[in-house]
Amino acid sequence: MSTSTLFTGPPFSVSRTRVDMTQHVLPQFANSLGNVFGGQVLAWIDICAATAAQRHCRSVVVTASFDAVEFLLPIKLGHIVVLRGQVNATFNTSMECGVAVWSENPLTGEVRKAMRAYTTFVALDEYGKARPVPKLVLETEEDQRRHREAEERRAKRLATRLAATNAPRG
Repeated sequence: MSTSTLFTGPPFSVSRTRVDMTQHVLPQFANSLGNVFGGQVLAWIDICAATAAQRHCRSVVVTASFDAVEFLLPIKLGHIVVLRGQVNATFNTSMECGVAVWSENPLTGEVRKAMRAYTTFVALDEYGKARPVPKLVLETEEDQRRHREAEERRAKRLATRLAATNAPRG
């Protein structure tokens, strides 16, 4: 398969970062209630988002944060988990990735949104130091909306971090 048939859109565009993953909820991924472990879904989200971030910057990336994780409904044993991720915004050395998670009942075909999360990744150079990332090319109004919302989430994240570092200890 050629690169041109796998990826669409200009270099460094949101569309070039999109990732679709599927996982089957097998018994080792489920708790005693027959639902997938939340931590397992978070691991899958981390992989999906890291793939999107790495596609964008073409370097090693590390997870800096997980925010706004929302468990909307349980995902059942035997269901298919569909994860869709992309880079929403780029900053100096970091990127926000959004991942939406759906639960598909393979017997009925019913698909329901089960989760969503926002993650931040930092690009690293060959020495393990943060490196600048390319500016994200926004192609659609949806891309622009996601980018604006990512900037708002980043401002809140930075304000929370600043407040925590300035809080009295003791």
